[in-house]
Amino acid sequence: MLENLRQKLQLLSPKRLDQFKMSEAAVLIPVVDRVSPTLLFTRRASHLSTHSGQVAFPGGKREPEDKDLYATALREAQEEIGLEPALVEPLGRLSDVISLHGLRVTPWVGIIPPDLPLVADPGELDAIFEVPLSHFLEDRRTHTDVITVDGVAHYVPSYHVDGHVIWGLSAMMLVELLAEGFGMSIDLFQQPPGALQHYPERKSRLPQQPDTTQAIPKSIRK
Repeated sequence: MLENLRQKLQLLSPKRLDQFKMSEAAVLIPVVDRVSPTLLFTRRASHLSTHSGQVAFPGGKREPEDKDLYATALREAQEEIGLEPALVEPLGRLSDVISLHGLRVTPWVGIIPPDLPLVADPGELDAIFEVPLSHFLEDRRTHTDVITVDGVAHYVPSYHVDGHVIWGLSAMMLVELLAEGFGMSIDLFQQPPGALQHYPERKSRLPQQPDTTQAIPKSIRK
């Protein structure tokens, strides 16, 4: 399964939004190399003023010392959960996504060994947990959030797993991983069967004028 994922992500040409001048961030989507692979998630600490209690992949804003966005993802993962960068086998990047607060977020997928002694930074997180990939490949969503941006409806799955809710931006990243990395029939722009939960329509946070002079961050090639 993971070898097939590696090959597919190496062939993927993800959508990039480098032409827009925006604050940058990156996340690491850690695939845990178990007999039955899992995905590793974190939960934001309840005392935080923003995103408290939300489930996310390890990640955060790019810092000036980060040579590229993959370095950002690795640094944030090390700071948040104690994941040593050398233990991550990079598979490639997914398409850029825009957060509700106007950040351009680049997801990176990497394989990590099982049973690492990971520790959540109490200043940022209150949980680290894994979910079997099969949970998502079998599409065990509880409902679908309908998030309309600039008149375009996005059908974003919401998963409830052991008291955790995986939805929003993280679920949007998951959709591309499942579709492109595993060949699953799932699409953000096609209405799936089942319950729908509608959110108020909002405008995109893309700048009005693209900055075509912005340098493109380096890619990581295996």
